[in-house]
Formats: sequence, C-alpha cells, structure tokens
Amino acid sequence: MSKRIYLDHAATTYTNKEVLNEMLPYFTEYFGNPSSVHQFGREVKKSIDVARDRVAKAIGALPEEIYFTAGGSEADNLAIKGVAYANKSKGNHIITTKIEHPAVLETCEQLEKEGFEVTFLDVDQYGVVSPEAVRNAIKDNTILISVMYANNEIGTIQPISEIAQIANEKKIYFHTDAVQAIGSIRINVKEQNIDMLSMASHKFYGPKGVGALYVRKGVKLISIIHGGSQERKRRAGTENVPGIIGIGKAIELAYQKFDENNARITMLRDKLIKGIMEKVPYTRLNGHPENRLPNNTNFCFEYIEGESLLLNLDMKGIAGSSGSACSSGSLEPSHVLLAIGLPHEIAHGSLRLSLGEVNTEEDIEYVLQVLPEIVDRLRQMSPLYEKVKGGK
Repeated sequence: MSKRIYLDHAATTYTNKEVLNEMLPYFTEYFGNPSSVHQFGREVKKSIDVARDRVAKAIGALPEEIYFTAGGSEADNLAIKGVAYANKSKGNHIITTKIEHPAVLETCEQLEKEGFEVTFLDVDQYGVVSPEAVRNAIKDNTILISVMYANNEIGTIQPISEIAQIANEKKIYFHTDAVQAIGSIRINVKEQNIDMLSMASHKFYGPKGVGALYVRKGVKLISIIHGGSQERKRRAGTENVPGIIGIGKAIELAYQKFDENNARITMLRDKLIKGIMEKVPYTRLNGHPENRLPNNTNFCFEYIEGESLLLNLDMKGIAGSSGSACSSGSLEPSHVLLAIGLPHEIAHGSLRLSLGEVNTEEDIEYVLQVLPEIVDRLRQMSPLYEKVKGGK
C-alpha cells in the first residue's frame, strides 16, 4: 500500500517537531520536581510558569487561572464535578446538551445518580442548541451550564458568547468543552464571559496525556483528585513537566500560524465536501453547512454500514473515523447523529474525515477518486439499494 493519508485529526494529531524539541530536555536535563525548593526544582517550575503564560495568552486569560490536567476528559470532570460539589448548598441543577462529548455526558449522568438534576437540551438538525432554550431551562437551583464550543463529530460551532451571556446575567457558572475548538477558533474567555474552558494538547499538535482547564478567578470549585498541593491545591499529583512544556509550545504555535493554516484547511474542507456531495448520491452532510470547524467533514451514506466503509478506506491508505474516538468500540450509532434527528439505519453509515496541516489537494483528489467507488461497491450488496436503483 503506497498511499498513507491521515484524515482523522479530530481524534488526534501528531506532535509537532518544534514542540517535541522543546519537551526533550525535560526528560533528562531538567528533571527536578517543581515542588522542590532546590535549584533543580526551581528551574523546572520557571518553565512551567512559561507554559502557563502561553496557554493563558492564547485564550485571553490570566496565568493563575490555568490549571494543568492529564487531558480534556479530566478537565471536563474537574469543571463539572468541582463546581457541582462546591456549590450544592446553593442548588443541584445542571444544564447541558445531548451532543456533548462522553466526558461531559457521563459525568453529568454520574452526578444524577448522586442526587443532582440535569437537563439535557435538544439541538436542531444542524446540531445547534438555541440560546433561548438554555434560558428557558434555567431554574432557581441552576448552578452550572456546560455547552461544548464545537462538536467533535459533526463540527458545528455553538453560539457560545450568547449562551455565556445568559449564564452571566443569571449569575450561573458557564463551562465550555473547547477541546476541538482550540487552534481552529479564536477564543477570548474574558470578552466571551466564559467561566471555565477545557482543552487537550493532542488536538493541536501537542503531546497526548496533557490538558488544561481555565477557571476564572472567583469561581467556587473544589479538587476531585487529592494527595498534594500542586496546581494551587486544585489538582494533586506531581506535574507532567514535559507534557506541560509541550502544551504551552503547541498552543503558542497554533495561534502564531492561525490565519494561514485555517484558510488553507478550510479550502481543502470545502473541496472535499463539494466533491463528495456531487459524486456520491444518497449522501447527507452532517453539521452546520457553514458555521462549522474549518477541518471537519461528516457524512452519512445511505444503504451502507460505516464500519465497512472505514475498513475499505483503510485498505486504500485513507484513515478516517465514524465519529468520536472515545466511543469507537460501541456498536450503537452516534448519539450526536441521533440527536440531530437521523434514524438508526442512516446514522450507522457515517464517516468523519477531519483535516490537518499535513493534508494536500492531492490527498483530497485521491479521496474523491477512491471513496465513490467504495461506496458504490458496498451498496451493490444492499437489497434496499437494489430496490432504489430499480425504482421499486
């Protein structure tokens, strides 16, 4: 197999060489524990401070409002559980949506078992939640609203500023899972009234296993991991120093090259969408047609099964996915596609192709050559498709 085309950047990106080079000395040369008072610890702590500054600057935050975690899922857990437990004397109602990442949905479901009340809001056919629906769901005992910035499967960008403004007016904490948005959207947490924001390094060319949570000064939140005073007593455990150095460098690079990268990727995305919609009949584009992440495409192909499509694409050297990497072991169709109103049989035929810095026009042309042939071949095995072709 000569071709190797990676179109699964929503699942993970590679680690940028500049990022890796900045990380490497912290495995061997600068190995001190940042909690230690001696010079070995102090020099490492200074480097962590630089990384914290870089993350803060990228989203318009203060350095002391950034808390490093082991990834986006931990950041989501810390935000939601931390606020819920710290504020349960004020109320026990949380508002979120039906299309959140499992790190948010399953955390909220766990809190329901512990006596909290959660409202899971519907979305429209494009996956957009209405700010008015958020407003109408607020109760006297609402303590938290959590809405993802951009959906990891279908790429739809939510009206975050409007929703955050509603939360701010009602004096309710607002959290957004921005794991897919960082590097693809310009974000300013102060201007947008965001109280908490989650991110994960490996989505923007940083290392895996490290993330960050922005927590606005004044937010009442308690730790969910105990055993030390690291991260200003909000996240116990010796810091993942190389990872923290990596996320700092990665987010800095992401916004240094923001306009150039996203303009090119958007052009490739639009070419891919146009080509597939023209070449493959009985195809649906999922997500908002315009207000979507620059690197995201998501389709449903009727009369075929998504896993078969993925395997056939893989044999041709093309890596894609059928949705979230965190639920790829499930036989159930995507909860996101069901939430936007697709029936099970169509939702099962989904394909997400997410682009990145390494992709070229030649990659897109190859996909547009190979994909229609695969879809047609798989459809020939479907008795339903035979009936459609025969006009019966």
